[in-house]
Amino acid sequence: MGSDHYFTATPASPEHLRTIRVTLAGQERDVTTAGGVFSPDRLDAGTAVLFANMPPVPPGGNLLDLGSGWGPIALSMAIAAPHATVWAVDVNERALDLVRRNAEALGLDNVNAALPDDVPDDVNFRTIRSNPPIRVGKNELHSLLERWIPRLDDRSDAWLVVQRNLGADSLQRWIGATFHPGYSVFRTATGKGYRVLKVRKHGTPVTEPITLDE
Repeated sequence: MGSDHYFTATPASPEHLRTIRVTLAGQERDVTTAGGVFSPDRLDAGTAVLFANMPPVPPGGNLLDLGSGWGPIALSMAIAAPHATVWAVDVNERALDLVRRNAEALGLDNVNAALPDDVPDDVNFRTIRSNPPIRVGKNELHSLLERWIPRLDDRSDAWLVVQRNLGADSLQRWIGATFHPGYSVFRTATGKGYRVLKVRKHGTPVTEPITLDE
């Protein structure tokens, strides 16, 4: 990948398009990936842990895949909820092109692949599902979550998967302290070195930040 990172806006490295077979929403599907994006050769372990430990997606409304990469989370949500509108948000233009390519190949017309600033301000989400870009750095990650978590609908949840040795527990504490009042955060699962965090936006404020494990 050279000097590119998966969060590079316009990767300069060669695309090297490839086809891989992955399980999306319980179905084996062929998808196109490329160099210069996150985990181009396989479904990454963190996303697999998230898939195994999250509830079904809401059947309608706006759903957000934050940091979509080539699109495994967004595509899975679009397959599972054909009447929902799925937003695949990333800063990597190549990744967004792959999401569009894969959505078209899979016959999914309910996926919007968009840069962060291209999501209308009045769009809120019935759920957020994300393998967030931890390696962008703590400040950038915190800014990312501060921007998008408040856009959950009331009584809706964000599900995040974070590698334990890359700061999952400290991120859980930060979320609990930052999104207060009105939110709670729980660790709902641990597997293969990853934590799955559930962030709940309540309809009414709670009196204290909650950072419990279920």
